[in-house]
Amino acid sequence: MGDINLFSTNGQVKQLSPTAVHLERELQALVEKNMSVFFGVTFLQSEFSIPNGRMDSLGIDENYCPVIFEYKRSQNENVINQGLFYLDWLMDHKAEFKLLTIEKLGMEAAGKIDWSIPCVICIASDFTKFDEHAVNQMQKNIKLIKYKKFSDELILFEQINAPVVKPMAESTSGVAQVKKTADKTFAEQVETTSDELREIYYAIRDYILSLGDDISENQLKQYCAYKKIKNIICIEVRQKSILLYMRLNPDAFIEEQGRGLLRDVRNVGHWGTGDVEATVKSAKDFENIKCLIDKCYNEN
Repeated sequence: MGDINLFSTNGQVKQLSPTAVHLERELQALVEKNMSVFFGVTFLQSEFSIPNGRMDSLGIDENYCPVIFEYKRSQNENVINQGLFYLDWLMDHKAEFKLLTIEKLGMEAAGKIDWSIPCVICIASDFTKFDEHAVNQMQKNIKLIKYKKFSDELILFEQINAPVVKPMAESTSGVAQVKKTADKTFAEQVETTSDELREIYYAIRDYILSLGDDISENQLKQYCAYKKIKNIICIEVRQKSILLYMRLNPDAFIEEQGRGLLRDVRNVGHWGTGDVEATVKSAKDFENIKCLIDKCYNEN
Protein backbone atom coordinates (compact mmCIF):
# COMPACT_ATOMS: atom_id res chain seq x y z
CA MET A 1 0.00 0.00 0.00
CA GLY A 2 3.07 2.21 -0.27
CA ASP A 3 1.79 3.95 -3.42
CA ILE A 4 -1.32 5.32 -1.66
CA ASN A 5 -0.87 8.75 -0.09
CA LEU A 6 -3.70 10.54 1.68
CA PHE A 7 -3.67 14.32 2.14
CA SER A 8 -5.80 16.72 4.13
CA THR A 9 -6.81 19.83 2.18
CA ASN A 10 -8.56 21.53 5.10
CA GLY A 11 -6.46 24.67 5.41
CA GLN A 12 -2.80 23.93 4.84
CA VAL A 13 -2.30 20.79 2.78
CA LYS A 14 -0.59 18.03 4.77
CA GLN A 15 -0.02 14.34 4.32
CA LEU A 16 -1.77 12.03 6.76
CA SER A 17 0.23 9.19 8.25
CA PRO A 18 -1.47 5.79 8.62
CA THR A 19 -1.67 4.09 11.99
CA ALA A 20 -2.84 0.75 13.25
CA VAL A 21 -5.78 0.43 15.60
CA HIS A 22 -4.80 0.18 19.27
CA LEU A 23 -6.72 -3.09 19.72
CA GLU A 24 -7.80 -5.52 17.01
CA ARG A 25 -11.12 -5.84 18.85
CA GLU A 26 -11.67 -2.15 18.02
CA LEU A 27 -11.31 -2.97 14.31
CA GLN A 28 -13.61 -5.99 14.62
CA ALA A 29 -16.30 -3.89 16.32
CA LEU A 30 -16.05 -1.23 13.60
CA VAL A 31 -16.35 -3.81 10.79
CA GLU A 32 -19.26 -5.63 12.41
CA LYS A 33 -21.17 -2.39 12.93
CA ASN A 34 -20.60 -1.27 9.31
CA MET A 35 -20.18 -4.60 7.48
CA SER A 36 -22.85 -3.81 4.89
CA VAL A 37 -21.34 -0.42 4.04
CA PHE A 38 -17.73 -1.66 3.90
CA PHE A 39 -18.18 -5.04 2.22
CA GLY A 40 -21.80 -5.52 1.16
CA VAL A 41 -22.22 -8.21 3.84
CA THR A 42 -25.05 -8.47 6.38
CA PHE A 43 -23.66 -9.15 9.87
CA LEU A 44 -24.98 -12.26 11.61
CA GLN A 45 -22.87 -13.01 14.70
CA SER A 46 -19.63 -12.20 16.47
CA GLU A 47 -17.37 -14.92 17.93
CA PHE A 48 -19.35 -17.84 16.49
CA SER A 49 -18.27 -20.88 18.53
CA ILE A 50 -17.46 -24.27 17.03
CA PRO A 51 -15.86 -27.28 18.77
CA ASN A 52 -12.27 -26.32 17.88
CA GLY A 53 -12.39 -22.54 17.85
CA ARG A 54 -14.39 -19.37 17.24
CA MET A 55 -15.01 -17.53 14.01
CA ASP A 56 -14.37 -13.82 14.58
CA SER A 57 -17.35 -12.56 12.57
CA LEU A 58 -19.96 -14.32 10.49
CA GLY A 59 -22.19 -12.78 7.80
CA ILE A 60 -24.03 -13.35 4.53
CA ASP A 61 -23.20 -11.34 1.42
CA GLU A 62 -25.40 -9.68 -1.19
CA ASN A 63 -25.37 -12.93 -3.21
CA TYR A 64 -26.58 -14.84 -0.11
CA CYS A 65 -23.24 -16.63 0.23
CA PRO A 66 -21.82 -17.24 3.74
CA VAL A 67 -18.88 -15.03 4.71
CA ILE A 68 -16.34 -15.62 7.49
CA PHE A 69 -14.25 -12.67 8.73
CA GLU A 70 -10.93 -13.24 10.47
CA TYR A 71 -8.73 -10.45 11.85
CA LYS A 72 -4.96 -10.84 12.06
CA ARG A 73 -3.98 -9.93 15.60
CA SER A 74 -0.25 -10.63 15.45
CA GLN A 75 2.51 -10.91 12.87
CA ASN A 76 2.91 -14.64 13.51
CA GLU A 77 -0.77 -15.58 13.47
CA ASN A 78 -1.65 -17.83 10.52
CA VAL A 79 -5.06 -16.32 9.91
CA ILE A 80 -5.33 -17.77 6.39
CA ASN A 81 -5.09 -21.42 7.47
CA GLN A 82 -7.41 -20.63 10.35
CA GLY A 83 -9.98 -19.17 7.97
CA LEU A 84 -9.65 -22.18 5.66
CA PHE A 85 -10.30 -24.54 8.59
CA TYR A 86 -13.44 -22.59 9.51
CA LEU A 87 -14.60 -22.61 5.88
CA ASP A 88 -14.29 -26.39 5.67
CA TRP A 89 -16.15 -26.75 8.97
CA LEU A 90 -18.96 -24.51 7.75
CA MET A 91 -19.37 -26.51 4.53
CA ASP A 92 -19.84 -29.63 6.66
CA HIS A 93 -22.28 -27.95 9.06
CA LYS A 94 -24.66 -26.02 6.80
CA ALA A 95 -27.62 -26.60 9.09
CA GLU A 96 -25.99 -24.55 11.86
CA PHE A 97 -25.51 -21.59 9.51
CA LYS A 98 -29.07 -21.89 8.21
CA LEU A 99 -30.46 -21.87 11.76
CA LEU A 100 -28.42 -18.75 12.55
CA THR A 101 -29.73 -17.05 9.40
CA ILE A 102 -33.31 -17.95 10.31
CA GLU A 103 -32.79 -16.52 13.79
CA LYS A 104 -31.28 -13.25 12.54
CA LEU A 105 -32.93 -12.65 9.15
CA GLY A 106 -35.90 -15.01 8.86
CA MET A 107 -36.97 -17.97 6.74
CA GLU A 108 -37.04 -16.10 3.43
CA ALA A 109 -33.36 -15.12 3.64
CA ALA A 110 -32.41 -18.60 4.85
CA GLY A 111 -34.13 -20.11 1.82
CA LYS A 112 -31.86 -18.09 -0.49
CA ILE A 113 -28.53 -19.23 0.98
CA ASP A 114 -26.12 -20.08 -1.83
CA TRP A 115 -23.31 -22.47 -0.89
CA SER A 116 -21.57 -22.35 -4.27
CA ILE A 117 -19.04 -19.65 -3.32
CA PRO A 118 -18.69 -19.14 0.45
CA CYS A 119 -15.98 -16.64 1.31
CA VAL A 120 -13.29 -15.96 3.90
CA ILE A 121 -12.21 -12.32 4.33
CA CYS A 122 -8.92 -11.89 6.19
CA ILE A 123 -8.28 -8.36 7.46
CA ALA A 124 -4.88 -7.17 8.68
CA SER A 125 -2.64 -4.13 8.72
CA ASP A 126 -0.29 -6.04 6.43
CA PHE A 127 0.28 -9.35 4.69
CA THR A 128 3.48 -10.93 3.41
CA LYS A 129 4.15 -11.96 -0.17
CA PHE A 130 3.97 -15.54 1.09
CA ASP A 131 0.41 -14.97 2.31
CA GLU A 132 -0.73 -13.85 -1.13
CA HIS A 133 1.10 -16.73 -2.82
CA ALA A 134 -0.47 -19.25 -0.44
CA VAL A 135 -3.98 -17.96 -1.14
CA ASN A 136 -3.43 -18.13 -4.90
CA GLN A 137 -2.28 -21.74 -4.59
CA MET A 138 -5.32 -22.74 -2.51
CA GLN A 139 -7.80 -21.66 -5.22
CA LYS A 140 -10.38 -20.92 -2.57
CA ASN A 141 -12.51 -17.81 -2.21
CA ILE A 142 -10.20 -16.17 0.34
CA LYS A 143 -9.80 -12.39 0.17
CA LEU A 144 -6.93 -10.52 1.77
CA ILE A 145 -7.89 -7.02 2.90
CA LYS A 146 -5.32 -4.52 4.18
CA TYR A 147 -6.49 -1.68 6.35
CA LYS A 148 -4.90 1.62 7.31
CA LYS A 149 -6.41 4.05 9.77
CA PHE A 150 -5.87 7.79 9.30
CA SER A 151 -6.69 9.82 12.43
CA ASP A 152 -9.96 8.98 14.18
CA GLU A 153 -12.22 9.62 11.20
CA LEU A 154 -10.70 7.85 8.19
CA ILE A 155 -10.04 4.20 7.42
CA LEU A 156 -8.84 2.70 4.16
CA PHE A 157 -9.48 -0.88 3.00
CA GLU A 158 -7.55 -2.37 0.08
CA GLN A 159 -8.17 -5.82 -1.37
CA ILE A 160 -4.78 -7.12 -2.47
CA ASN A 161 -5.89 -10.26 -4.31
CA ALA A 162 -8.69 -11.15 -6.69
CA PRO A 163 -9.51 -14.85 -6.32
CA VAL A 164 -11.05 -16.58 -9.33
CA VAL A 165 -12.82 -19.66 -8.05
CA LYS A 166 -15.31 -22.14 -9.42
CA PRO A 167 -18.51 -22.87 -7.51
CA MET A 168 -18.01 -25.47 -4.78
CA ALA A 169 -19.92 -28.72 -5.10
CA GLU A 170 -22.72 -29.02 -2.61
CA SER A 171 -22.24 -31.83 -0.09
CA THR A 172 -24.92 -34.49 -0.25
CA SER A 173 -23.97 -36.04 3.14
CA GLY A 174 -24.18 -39.51 1.55
CA VAL A 175 -27.76 -39.05 0.33
CA ALA A 176 -28.44 -39.41 -3.39
CA GLN A 177 -29.73 -36.22 -4.93
CA VAL A 178 -32.70 -36.93 -7.21
CA LYS A 179 -34.36 -33.51 -7.15
CA LYS A 180 -34.60 -31.82 -10.54
CA THR A 181 -34.98 -28.13 -11.16
CA ALA A 182 -36.56 -26.36 -14.09
CA ASP A 183 -34.05 -23.55 -13.77
CA LYS A 184 -30.83 -24.01 -15.68
CA THR A 185 -27.64 -23.04 -13.91
CA PHE A 186 -25.62 -20.11 -15.18
CA ALA A 187 -23.05 -22.44 -16.75
CA GLU A 188 -25.83 -24.35 -18.52
CA GLN A 189 -27.38 -21.11 -19.79
CA VAL A 190 -24.03 -20.09 -21.29
CA GLU A 191 -23.60 -23.49 -22.92
CA THR A 192 -27.10 -23.62 -24.43
CA THR A 193 -27.45 -20.06 -25.69
CA SER A 194 -26.67 -19.16 -29.29
CA ASP A 195 -23.08 -19.09 -30.53
CA GLU A 196 -23.40 -15.35 -31.17
CA LEU A 197 -24.61 -14.54 -27.65
CA ARG A 198 -22.01 -16.84 -26.09
CA GLU A 199 -19.29 -14.97 -27.97
CA ILE A 200 -20.73 -11.63 -26.82
CA TYR A 201 -20.89 -12.85 -23.21
CA TYR A 202 -17.21 -13.82 -23.23
CA ALA A 203 -16.35 -10.45 -24.79
CA ILE A 204 -18.27 -8.70 -21.96
CA ARG A 205 -16.55 -10.91 -19.36
CA ASP A 206 -13.08 -10.20 -20.76
CA TYR A 207 -13.81 -6.47 -20.89
CA ILE A 208 -14.96 -6.34 -17.25
CA LEU A 209 -11.94 -8.33 -16.01
CA SER A 210 -9.57 -6.12 -18.03
CA LEU A 211 -10.67 -3.02 -16.10
CA GLY A 212 -8.45 -3.86 -13.13
CA ASP A 213 -6.78 -6.68 -11.22
CA ASP A 214 -9.00 -5.87 -8.23
CA ILE A 215 -12.04 -7.46 -9.93
CA SER A 216 -12.98 -11.00 -8.97
CA GLU A 217 -15.40 -13.25 -10.84
CA ASN A 218 -17.91 -15.22 -8.76
CA GLN A 219 -19.96 -17.69 -10.78
CA LEU A 220 -23.10 -18.54 -8.82
CA LYS A 221 -25.96 -20.87 -9.63
CA GLN A 222 -28.16 -18.48 -11.61
CA TYR A 223 -25.82 -15.60 -12.48
CA CYS A 224 -22.23 -14.42 -12.44
CA ALA A 225 -21.17 -11.58 -10.12
CA TYR A 226 -18.19 -9.34 -10.83
CA LYS A 227 -16.90 -7.76 -7.63
CA LYS A 228 -14.38 -5.34 -6.31
CA ILE A 229 -15.12 -5.49 -2.62
CA LYS A 230 -18.87 -5.38 -3.38
CA ASN A 231 -20.71 -6.52 -6.51
CA ILE A 232 -20.39 -4.01 -9.31
CA ILE A 233 -22.08 -5.99 -12.13
CA CYS A 234 -24.16 -9.19 -12.19
CA ILE A 235 -24.86 -11.02 -15.45
CA GLU A 236 -27.58 -13.44 -16.52
CA VAL A 237 -27.47 -15.23 -19.88
CA ARG A 238 -30.76 -15.98 -21.61
CA GLN A 239 -31.64 -17.66 -24.90
CA LYS A 240 -32.07 -14.39 -26.78
CA SER A 241 -30.34 -11.79 -24.61
CA ILE A 242 -27.74 -11.09 -21.94
CA LEU A 243 -28.87 -9.10 -18.91
CA LEU A 244 -26.42 -6.94 -16.96
CA TYR A 245 -27.42 -5.58 -13.55
CA MET A 246 -25.19 -2.63 -12.70
CA ARG A 247 -24.55 -0.88 -9.39
CA LEU A 248 -25.55 2.57 -10.65
CA ASN A 249 -28.21 5.14 -9.83
CA PRO A 250 -30.98 4.66 -12.42
CA ASP A 251 -32.03 8.31 -12.20
CA ALA A 252 -28.73 9.36 -13.76
CA PHE A 253 -28.94 7.12 -16.84
CA ILE A 254 -32.38 5.84 -17.73
CA GLU A 255 -33.78 8.99 -19.35
CA GLU A 256 -30.55 9.97 -21.05
CA GLN A 257 -29.51 6.56 -22.40
CA GLY A 258 -32.59 4.38 -22.09
CA ARG A 259 -34.26 4.01 -25.48
CA GLY A 260 -35.28 0.46 -24.54
CA LEU A 261 -31.73 -0.65 -23.69
CA LEU A 262 -31.80 0.25 -19.98
CA ARG A 263 -34.39 -0.32 -17.28
CA ASP A 264 -34.85 0.83 -13.70
CA VAL A 265 -35.14 -2.38 -11.64
CA ARG A 266 -35.06 -0.93 -8.13
CA ASN A 267 -38.50 -2.41 -7.52
CA VAL A 268 -38.28 -5.37 -9.87
CA GLY A 269 -37.22 -8.81 -8.65
CA HIS A 270 -34.12 -10.23 -10.34
CA TRP A 271 -31.10 -12.40 -9.64
CA GLY A 272 -28.03 -10.66 -8.29
CA THR A 273 -27.69 -7.01 -7.39
CA GLY A 274 -27.75 -3.74 -9.28
CA ASP A 275 -30.49 -1.17 -9.94
CA VAL A 276 -29.84 -0.57 -13.67
CA GLU A 277 -30.64 -3.43 -16.06
CA ALA A 278 -29.06 -3.41 -19.51
CA THR A 279 -30.32 -5.80 -22.19
CA VAL A 280 -27.68 -6.87 -24.70
CA LYS A 281 -28.73 -8.68 -27.87
CA SER A 282 -25.92 -7.72 -30.21
CA ALA A 283 -22.30 -6.61 -30.34
CA LYS A 284 -23.58 -3.08 -31.01
CA ASP A 285 -25.59 -3.11 -27.77
CA PHE A 286 -22.43 -4.12 -25.91
CA GLU A 287 -20.51 -1.21 -27.45
CA ASN A 288 -23.29 1.16 -26.38
CA ILE A 289 -23.06 0.19 -22.71
CA LYS A 290 -19.28 0.03 -22.34
CA CYS A 291 -19.31 3.52 -20.86
CA LEU A 292 -21.69 2.32 -18.13
CA ILE A 293 -19.50 -0.67 -17.37
CA ASP A 294 -16.61 1.77 -16.97
CA LYS A 295 -18.71 3.85 -14.57
CA CYS A 296 -19.55 0.76 -12.51
CA TYR A 297 -15.85 0.12 -12.07
CA ASN A 298 -14.81 3.71 -11.41
CA GLU A 299 -17.66 4.70 -9.07
CA ASN A 300 -17.80 1.63 -6.83
